[in-house]
Amino acid sequence: MAIDDVSVSAPTEERHPGTYAIDTASTLEVLTLMNEADRTVADAVAVVLPELALLVDHAVEAIRAGGHIHYFGAGTSGRLAVLDAAELLPTFNVPAGLFVAHHAGGNAALVNAVENVEDDIDLGCAEAASLTGLDIAIGLTASGRTPYIRGALEAARERGARTALVTANPQAELAAYADHLIAPATGPEILTGSTRLKAGTAQKLVLNAFSTAVMIRLGRTWSNLMVDVVATNAKLRGRMVRILREASGASDGDARAALDAADGQLKPSLLSLLAGVPVAEAVASLAAHDDSVAVALRALGAPQPL
Repeated sequence: MAIDDVSVSAPTEERHPGTYAIDTASTLEVLTLMNEADRTVADAVAVVLPELALLVDHAVEAIRAGGHIHYFGAGTSGRLAVLDAAELLPTFNVPAGLFVAHHAGGNAALVNAVENVEDDIDLGCAEAASLTGLDIAIGLTASGRTPYIRGALEAARERGARTALVTANPQAELAAYADHLIAPATGPEILTGSTRLKAGTAQKLVLNAFSTAVMIRLGRTWSNLMVDVVATNAKLRGRMVRILREASGASDGDARAALDAADGQLKPSLLSLLAGVPVAEAVASLAAHDDSVAVALRALGAPQPL
């Protein structure tokens, strides 16, 4: 079933009052207008951080209970969702399927426009059919009214999943289907309706902040270091040795020995060096303390060197 209701304009579809003459502006003037508009995005995102923090906390709880995070988007929103989910694996060694990006139209729509898929409520419902009450569904739509997103959030709610809507429309009609409304008010685009600009930038900032904060809360960092990766090649192994040396003050030889003892796993190597315990004890302590180096260090009575 497809719905095409554009009777009410979204803020992203209104004309920007300062760019009526953009087509006759110089190249530098065009770029300056874009830059000035982009500067407003971070401030718009700052306003929604309290609600985003609540969503992060619920996501951490859901993951620890065995749930998964599902993104749903179409067009630019869907592509940004795919990008965020894909980058979590190399950055945080996230298990496959923990963050799932559903893009209306599938892989083909990543590089080519696929007609009508974003207007298909049933398609959104179908793609959320596997969700459970342990999961979180996050719909992304600049206008706040994409039917595909409505279908996904409706179906997710029916299955007991917590829902969120990321949009550039604070008055989004789909807010009725969301437990969390994340709506940075980015306003009209310098090119009317081109939501790959400010609205897209806001969505990228929100997704980056959300997934990174979730990973930090899950203990996949120590201090500001990425420590939940596995050495799969010489380049990564060298990087891990540098992290171990910088974080613990260990010599190159001791860092490499700890990494060898931990089968190339950085986190137990780090805890072993910081706490002065065997790798096996470090592994056990991590398992007992939510896989967090900071919490395990406290449990082992070791100081928190930074």
